[in-house]
Amino acid sequence: MNPAASVSRRAFAKQSAFAVAALAAGTASAIAAPAAPWKIIAFSKPFDKLSPDDTADLVADVGWDGIECGVRSKSGHIAPERVEEDLPKMVEALKKRGKTVEIVTTEIVKLDPLAEKVLRTAAKLGIKKYRFGFTKYTKDKPVAETVREQGAALKDLAAFNAEIGVQGGWQNHSGADYVGAPIWDVWTMIHDLDPKHIGMCFDIGHATLEGGLSWPVQARLMEPFYVAVYLKDFYWQKTEKGWQPLWCNFGEGSVQRSFLTNLKASKFAGPLSQHHEYKTLGTGAEMIANMKKDLAKLREWLA
Repeated sequence: MNPAASVSRRAFAKQSAFAVAALAAGTASAIAAPAAPWKIIAFSKPFDKLSPDDTADLVADVGWDGIECGVRSKSGHIAPERVEEDLPKMVEALKKRGKTVEIVTTEIVKLDPLAEKVLRTAAKLGIKKYRFGFTKYTKDKPVAETVREQGAALKDLAAFNAEIGVQGGWQNHSGADYVGAPIWDVWTMIHDLDPKHIGMCFDIGHATLEGGLSWPVQARLMEPFYVAVYLKDFYWQKTEKGWQPLWCNFGEGSVQRSFLTNLKASKFAGPLSQHHEYKTLGTGAEMIANMKKDLAKLREWLA
C-alpha cells in the first residue's frame, strides 16, 4: 500500500490545509495536548514514495517527533543497497524540521555483509534502534528447531549490536506462522541477552489480536526488553470466511487504554511508533486527516 504516491511537493501544502479543515474541533484541541512522556513517531510505510523533504513536511504537519524509516527492499523508503547514499538525506531533511529518524525497519534476521552495511550506516548517523525482519514457521521443520536457529542468529546480532552501539528489536506479528506471534517464542530466544543490545518492538495491536485476554501477561513478560512500542488498533468482523480482524483508527477497536496507563508506570523510555494499516486510511488530505486523528487519540489516552 502506497497511498501517498500521488502526493507531489506542490500539492502538499494545499492537501495539508484541507486536512486541517477536515479535523473536528475536539481533535484539533487534542493535538495541542501536553507533550507525551516519550517521542511519538510513525512508521513511514504509508508514505514511503515521498522524497525526504516531502516526508519531513508531512511529519511536521501531522505533528510527530520523527519516523520509523523502512530500509528494506519491499515497503521501504530506502533500498538497503543504497543506505549509505539515501539514509543521510532522510536524516538531514527531517533534522531541518526538528524531527528525527528514530528507528530503521530492516529485513535483517541474521548477520551478513548487507546487514552490517545497513547497521553501521545507521549507527554512524546516530540512529540507535532498528527493527528486525521476520521469520515464519514451516511445516517441514519442528517449531523448537526454528526457535533455536533464529535464537542463535539473534545471539550473533546481539554481539554485533554491542560492538557498534545499536539496539535491535523483534516485532510481534499476528498470524498462523509468524515467529513472534506467540511472544513466548521471542522471550525464549532473547531472555538471556542484554536488553541494551536486543529486545522487542512490542506491537499492542498484534498482541491483543493474538493474546485476547492474556495480552497483559505478555506485555509484562516483554516490558524489560522493549525497544519501542507499536500502536495500531483493530476489531473483529464476521465475514463469509468467518470472523476476521479489521484494522481501524486508533482507539476505535479492541486495544485497551489500560496498556498505556501501565506503560506510563514502567521504566520504558520510548519511542511510541504509530502504524496505519487500515484500508480506509485514504490518500492525500484524507490520509493526513486520519493520521492526525490517530495522533490526537493517542495523546488523549496519554494525558
